[in-house]
Amino acid sequence: MPTPTLSTAKASAPAKIILFGEHAVVYGEPAIAVPFNTLSAIAEAVPADRGSGLTIHARDLGMRLQLGSGALIEELDHALIYAAKLALDHLNAPVPDLHIEVSATIPLASGFGSGAATAAALIRALSAALGQPLEGDELNALVYEVEKMHHGTPSGIDNTVIVKNSPIYFIRGQEPQPFSVGKPLTFVIANTGIAASTKETVGAVSELIERDPATYKTIVEQIGSLVREAKALIEHGDVQGIGQLMNLNQRYLHSLTVSSSLLDSLVQTAIDAGAIGAKLSGGGRGGNMIALADTANAEQVAVSLQNAGAARTWITTLGS
Repeated sequence: MPTPTLSTAKASAPAKIILFGEHAVVYGEPAIAVPFNTLSAIAEAVPADRGSGLTIHARDLGMRLQLGSGALIEELDHALIYAAKLALDHLNAPVPDLHIEVSATIPLASGFGSGAATAAALIRALSAALGQPLEGDELNALVYEVEKMHHGTPSGIDNTVIVKNSPIYFIRGQEPQPFSVGKPLTFVIANTGIAASTKETVGAVSELIERDPATYKTIVEQIGSLVREAKALIEHGDVQGIGQLMNLNQRYLHSLTVSSSLLDSLVQTAIDAGAIGAKLSGGGRGGNMIALADTANAEQVAVSLQNAGAARTWITTLGS
């Protein structure tokens, strides 16, 4: 197999926020997610010395991983090495002599899709350096395989919204649908500072459904119904209606045991500070929550959340 000509390449991928439908989406119900471009993962590939193999420096993790010359067995099971191997196999390319720097402003295990964003940025940079850039459905399929390593049985929503970099209405197994935003929506996002495993929370919900399908399948279906309603409200710009559905979605997620005392407290704090609606976003039991606010009082909501124990907050506008 001929050695490909290598070049320097830099790529990025955004974080994501789930607005509605987390957990229920695993069971065939719809979800709504949007890219959160304030946070991103970045990968930069640079040609290295001949015979050195592929080195990945995961700066935020303080790790250097190797594929090819000098690789350790335990490194071969790391998600970033797995992502690189998937891309190389897909392109039928040998292990290149490349050094890839990977970094992110996305908090880990926070429901922002850090794993999918990092994998997408890495594969983009690697494939571009090989002169065979991967994008669209090809890239999405590869990132989804990496998501399986992170989460066991992922819905596919993280990789899809991150790779497409577009708001989507998503049903597992179906083509994602872009959706329009009838009126700009301002969100305050608060990170709890508590890392939580999506794989564990997805597994916990699965156990509930197995133990009491009559109760918990009904909750999952109710979440699906409100997501369908939310899509229509977003398209029509019904801000008050969207806020009410966020509050309802949070109650259902609490019933699925994926909220936490801190998330519950932050949701109530946001409402007390004037937010129109609030809920956890992502896997839950940590990670982050989102609040829909008027532009005029978004900063006050953010301050209140920080005072109530949020590790960090951001303000972002959808449809601006």
